[in-house]
Amino acid sequence: MSTSNTPSGISLTLSPLPHLWLIDIDGTIVTHNGHICGQENLLPGVKEFWESIPIIDTIILLTARDVAYTKHTIDLLIKYQLRFDQVISDLPTGERILINDSKVSGLQTAIALNISRNKGLDEIELIIDCNK
Repeated sequence: MSTSNTPSGISLTLSPLPHLWLIDIDGTIVTHNGHICGQENLLPGVKEFWESIPIIDTIILLTARDVAYTKHTIDLLIKYQLRFDQVISDLPTGERILINDSKVSGLQTAIALNISRNKGLDEIELIIDCNK
């Protein structure tokens, strides 16, 4: 795994192993708090980024939305044809911390990207490096 900033955004190079994606919903893939005001728009580059995620990968979506919005959220994901394995709702609004071990080979198994709210994913380039 490696990340680098390029003039056009972030380049994310991953191993060919299966990956687990933990992706926030509001402000990352759809307009922040759009579900409250009825203006949930898919953000720029989300569809293209989703299509670059290998089919063998697992996608878990995270949200601070109340669990009462779960059906609405799942219907929205289906409408936009965004595949996912699980939606976890009712999470705290503060930092999300991922702690994982490194493989003996040296492969770093935890990655965190912080992107600007409502900017979308069009500046993230995903590369699978079969030599890793």
